[in-house]
Amino acid sequence: MFTGGAWPVAPSGRPTPPPGAPLAWDRVILSVVIPTYNEEATVEAVLRRVRALPLALDVVVVDDGSSDGTRPLLRSLEEEGLIETLILQERNQGKGAALRTGFGAARGHVVAIQDADLEYDPWELPMLLEPILAGWADAVYGSRFLGGGAHRVHLFWHSVGNRVLTLMSNVFTDLNLTDMETCYKLVRRDLLQTLPLTRDRFGIEPEITARLSQAGARIYELPISYRGRSYDEGKKIGWRDGVAAFWHIVRTNWFPPKAERWQRPEVAEWER
Repeated sequence: MFTGGAWPVAPSGRPTPPPGAPLAWDRVILSVVIPTYNEEATVEAVLRRVRALPLALDVVVVDDGSSDGTRPLLRSLEEEGLIETLILQERNQGKGAALRTGFGAARGHVVAIQDADLEYDPWELPMLLEPILAGWADAVYGSRFLGGGAHRVHLFWHSVGNRVLTLMSNVFTDLNLTDMETCYKLVRRDLLQTLPLTRDRFGIEPEITARLSQAGARIYELPISYRGRSYDEGKKIGWRDGVAAFWHIVRTNWFPPKAERWQRPEVAEWER
């Protein structure tokens, strides 16, 4: 019987949830919110990997005005049963706007963010969920910089920019995160629903962190693998978004609306 610590690793090298684990694996529902924008080449593979997880899932996909073949593909995947909720936004509004829409539609006990570009491996989501189920954490970040996971080697200055932004965010939030900009953020839905999120583009990343800090959330970090894309392969975030992130860090930490201190329920919803 699994009693805590690291997940057992399958022959494929991916963490595998153990049978009969003492935590509430059979009762918790994980909402996976996937924002998409022109991800025709990768979104089906991501969805099939997510659906292969041995968890009760609520998959929410928000298409942010794609102009390639992503939308008809998503409709067919919804008909196949890979998506619980599909939301098609008529125009591109940004990742933050798509995530906020997805958060509003999520019905699970815990909400995870999953990009549609195969940079992050969905098989690591159960590992990230464990500290929340164990009662140690209210939110968990998957860090690309803690070590322990496989990483594609590329884009030095992108890595430097992420570390600088994380440092600046930590100065304002008084947290000691190593990867504030990571996609993999898992948050209890009852906590997430109290956070006043307003950012439309990539500013949503520092905003989530600022609001969690203001709410007094317990945040854990775990190492994850990462296969970063090049711009030729479709990577969308650029240096302008990095510069804008400095303003978003200041804006979301110093100015309203700020999150109120969260009152943690004595018994988690999935334990009732």
